[in-house]
Parts: sequence; C-alpha cells; structure tokens
Amino acid sequence: MPTAHAEVNDGAESPAQALPRVIISTTEGDMELTLRPDVAPVTVKNFLAYVDSGFYDGTIFHRVIPGFMIQGGGFDDQLRRKATRAAIQNEARPTYKNLRGTIAMARTSNPDSATSQFFINLVDNEFLNAGVRGAGYAVFGRITEGLGVADAIASQQTGYRKGMRDVPVNTVYITRITRAAEQAE
Repeated sequence: MPTAHAEVNDGAESPAQALPRVIISTTEGDMELTLRPDVAPVTVKNFLAYVDSGFYDGTIFHRVIPGFMIQGGGFDDQLRRKATRAAIQNEARPTYKNLRGTIAMARTSNPDSATSQFFINLVDNEFLNAGVRGAGYAVFGRITEGLGVADAIASQQTGYRKGMRDVPVNTVYITRITRAAEQAE
C-alpha cells in the first residue's frame, strides 16, 4: 500500500529541518505538508506567497475525485474564481513523482499556466508525471501528517454545480493555510 512517506529519488535530498512546512486547516481537519524548494523553487515561492497573503483562507476544495485527487485553492464557496497573480513556469520533473500524498500544481493544458490552485494525489498518478504524457504536473511537497484528512475529503459525496463536476455537496473549506512555525507560537 502506498504511503504519504513515499521516497523521492531526485538526488537532491535536504535535511528535513531546512524544508518549509505548512498546515492546511480544513473543515475536515488539518494536514501538515513539507515543501520542497530544492526540487521546485519557483513553485514553492509562488505557493508560499499565496499562503503568506492569506489568499487561501476561506477557499474550498472544489474538485474531489476518489481514487485520484482533491483540488482546491482557487474558488470561494459560491464557485467564484479568485483573482490570482501571473502564472508560473512548470517545474515538473520525471524524478519527483505524483505519488499518494504529494501536492502538485493544477494547471490548464498550457504547461506554464499554474497560479494558485493545487491538488493532493490520493493515489500514485503516474500518468501525471513529466515525460509520461507530456510536460506533467509539478509536485512540490508531500503530506507528512494528516493524510487521513485528504481521504476524508475524498469520501465526500459530489455533484454538478454551476457548470462544474465533482464538487462536494457539503462544502469543504480551506479555513486557513499557515507556515507550520506559526502554529507553534
């Protein structure tokens, strides 16, 4: 069975204490993630800028597909898209894979279109890796505590709402995302 502690064979291991950590607080519970700026520096900087500005507070998980992923970080509870900063370059790499418990950037068919939306892989999604079917989706961290929260979100009943599929019937909020150090204070 895959775990959230999947090994990364990217030749760029860093001491855990040097890696930034964030807490995603949701209405289903908290998930702690360790981010990898050594693997995806532009992506981590972009994500942390949204975190530090409070952008994610009150957004929702708007796309939930069991056996695949949960996606959030771009819409409010009325499914209104939040205004974002400019898109960033895609930093997907074949050696940092979309494994169960990893966080990656959502994007359009344009590989360099990611802004604020992210997804958490519920299973190993090899077809999302760079080089398998194109540019891939940039993984920039993984859940280190609270993987069961992602599974709980994935177990929500979903439906069709305002032109979008796979929207949880009972809204799952991202109440706040903070740097882990802020939680300890």
